Amino acid sequence: MSKESLCLKVPKIYGEKTIILADELEINNRELEIQKDADFVYIPLLRRPRENELTSFTKQVSELQLLTRLFRERKKRAKTFVELLEGRLTPHELASLPRAVDIVGDIAIIEIPQELKRHGKIIGEAVLQLHTNVRTVLSKAGAVSGTYRTREFTVIAGEQRMVTVHREHGCKYYVDVAKVYFSPRLSYEHKRIASLVQEGETVVDLFAGVGPFAVLIARNHQNVMVHAVDVNPFAVELLKKNLRLNRVENRVYPILGDAREIARNRLGGVADRVIMNLPEKAIEYVDAACKTLKTSDGIIHFYSFVKAEEKPEILQLRFTKAVENCGRKAEKILSVRTVRETAPHEWQVALDAKIH
Repeated sequence: MSKESLCLKVPKIYGEKTIILADELEINNRELEIQKDADFVYIPLLRRPRENELTSFTKQVSELQLLTRLFRERKKRAKTFVELLEGRLTPHELASLPRAVDIVGDIAIIEIPQELKRHGKIIGEAVLQLHTNVRTVLSKAGAVSGTYRTREFTVIAGEQRMVTVHREHGCKYYVDVAKVYFSPRLSYEHKRIASLVQEGETVVDLFAGVGPFAVLIARNHQNVMVHAVDVNPFAVELLKKNLRLNRVENRVYPILGDAREIARNRLGGVADRVIMNLPEKAIEYVDAACKTLKTSDGIIHFYSFVKAEEKPEILQLRFTKAVENCGRKAEKILSVRTVRETAPHEWQVALDAKIH
């Protein structure tokens, strides 16, 4: 579709300079396409330039004309699923479209409601259109389950694969989304904990996964020791690759095994700080965290799920009791913060505590 507009006609050699100046003066009409011929560039305008603005142009461009011309309208890029899928889904189906997409590397993960499963392919194609850096779109085909906290996925668009390289805070991570647990929504937590670590500390990451806490801590601190523990052999193999990829093998020590057994047999009394990112079962491993702490004071970063009807004080009391059962004392709750919503009326909460 074409539209008539006032424009600036300038020789091609002045085209880029004129476009930049029109942008600076906020008179470039970006809803219309700039035109070119063999000798000239035609830049559509939102309004007629003022006298002082024309003076600015003529100082930089020796040959300049104001004229009216027909321009093609730019194709507007859709910004949401609703815009892309209007006309292909019913109004009721459009209202049911998922709003959140998790992006791990160049893989997008989406949860499609049951009533939209038959439209999975066109929804997946819409994700590819909206996120041009994405090469694969996965639909969740089950809940997180099992010892390794994994879930099943179905490829609904793009390349048939589950492995990618995820970038976060200057670090890179090999991730196999089908074999290990990884959430890009914890990006802020990775950075927050890394910023709290002090030089000279020994950190134990009891449920390390592919290493988003451990690697970032080691990248940000030259004089630290991080023991990264995980029971999932696939996660530990990827963790080792990620240590080499980020050049922190000399500060992070990967350990395959159950957190409680490793704490008891190999890491007793070594830690200044313990990370417990296993919200489903972290409360069951408070004894392991306390076992790894030095006999002096230490810090535990504890993660758990909390229902909407539960007050934060209930989680604090539960955690404090678990620490006391280990012969320690939660001397001070340093912070309690909501990390993210994980289900309707359920949130993941981070609790930082100083343990005596």
